[in-house]
Amino acid sequence: MQHRGFFLLTLLALLALTSAVAKKKDKVKKGGPGSECAEWTWGPCTPSSKDCGVGFREGTCGTQTQRSRCRVPCNWKKEFGADCKYKFESWGACDGGTGTKVRQGTLKKARYNAQCQETIRVTKPCTPKTKAKAKAKKGKGKD
Repeated sequence: MQHRGFFLLTLLALLALTSAVAKKKDKVKKGGPGSECAEWTWGPCTPSSKDCGVGFREGTCGTQTQRSRCRVPCNWKKEFGADCKYKFESWGACDGGTGTKVRQGTLKKARYNAQCQETIRVTKPCTPKTKAKAKAKKGKGKD
């Protein structure tokens, strides 16, 4: 008799846990409690102050609107936005004429239905190798 009681209690706990997980997934998909919308459209994450950090993203579905907390990383690239994730190649050789390096990225993931370019090119200034060696020497001689 005790085994049946234990089995029944375990079964009820498992059902309750499964139900709670299913409800949580429904809230995420549909946009919250009482929402009957299935297709939410989310805008870009807008930081509360400056150009990075914690902010909000607005979503719309029919006549309903919601705000969701989000975070813009402080090292994001303004050219392609924080919601466009790219896989980048290695940096190319330094172009002596412009003093810059170039690499290309292909779109890996577009979050929140963001409008992203399929491929992008990013440039950065070339850094002379002598600078890296000078920084390494500074730390060694101070003991």
